[in-house]
Amino acid sequence: MHSPVPPPPLSPPSRSPVLRAGIVCGCLALVLLVLVALRWPPLMSLDRTVADALHRRAVTEPGLVHINRILTDWVWDPWTMRLLIAVAVVMLWWRGARMLAGWVAATSLFATLLQQGLKSAVGRERPQWPNPVDSAHYAAFPSGHAMTAVVSCGLLLWLLHRHGVRRRVWRVALAVAWVSVIGVGVTRLYLGVHWMTDVLGGWLLGATVVAFSIAGFARYEGRQQVTLPQRS
Repeated sequence: MHSPVPPPPLSPPSRSPVLRAGIVCGCLALVLLVLVALRWPPLMSLDRTVADALHRRAVTEPGLVHINRILTDWVWDPWTMRLLIAVAVVMLWWRGARMLAGWVAATSLFATLLQQGLKSAVGRERPQWPNPVDSAHYAAFPSGHAMTAVVSCGLLLWLLHRHGVRRRVWRVALAVAWVSVIGVGVTRLYLGVHWMTDVLGGWLLGATVVAFSIAGFARYEGRQQVTLPQRS
């Protein structure tokens, strides 16, 4: 009898589009981080120009300022976003998807720690105004609101996609996510509590974290499928 031919070795998985997107966003975030830390004059000048223009408008529009404060302090506040993630984690755990629940929770926690660590390391001061329309504390870069919105919305969209929701539901969720991510960045700039590059950095870092998290879980699932014992 001939001995069975062993199966060919598994080839290394190719980089997925999500992973490639994460690498691109991570590289851009790193470049931006270095430029902000070095206070590159052209970038600092652009930040100041944008901030001054928006502040001049804000001080003349108290009604719009009030709306923006409600949006940024309640609707798109980081704790609101984290609460949505917590609800999703509890639902996943209750349905038995405990590894996925832990993965989502760990991603959200990691993003928060990364955000706070970079704020402390960079130590960038927020815009200062003689007539501020809002206030915020701690360091400016990256924007915690912007980063948390990207991470939370990105994870929730990923979970909806895995669940296979209807096309109409998916489109609504995608629209809400885009409005939330862009909207929270605009509110932080309009209220004069962040520089433009703070918001951009938050978006890029958030996208990087989400992309690597999704790619990492896909790799984990692939390994689990390979290592499952074959039934006779």
